[in-house]
Amino acid sequence: MRHNKKINHLGRKTGHRKAMLANMASSLILHKRINTTVAKAKALRMYVEPLITKSKEDTTHSRRMVFSSLKNKFAVSELFREVAPRIADRPGGYTRILKTGFRLGDGAEMCFIELVDFNETYTASKKSAAEAKPKTRRSRAKKESAPAAEAPVAETPAAEEAAAE
Repeated sequence: MRHNKKINHLGRKTGHRKAMLANMASSLILHKRINTTVAKAKALRMYVEPLITKSKEDTTHSRRMVFSSLKNKFAVSELFREVAPRIADRPGGYTRILKTGFRLGDGAEMCFIELVDFNETYTASKKSAAEAKPKTRRSRAKKESAPAAEAPVAETPAAEEAAAE
């Protein structure tokens, strides 16, 4: 039975597993998307999402806590400068796992793991759909009829001369 065995050991000793997850988390933060196996991606999601949550609060303590896990100062600065402001209002779920098929050599299930707010295809389609969505017919009809209604109201030059005298 698997009681209280939450961590997938990924066939590695503790030191190797921690180093691998720290390197993968740094790569994910720097590149916003990496290609890996599904098992490693699920383990990485459990590792990196608490770090992203800590990055929402930009204090010296939170930077040191994140650095102790990542061990890469460039990834820490990228996380606090670029990633944290974009995910500030998101309550969780910072990563997305997209399955891509099976690896040719050993048949391992492969996937992309990416940061949710940095995928341009999803965010651009949502923005363009919101902009392209037309409003009601009434509002468009009023806008078209308004300039036509103002044209006859303009005074003629003869009326302006009569008003001046």
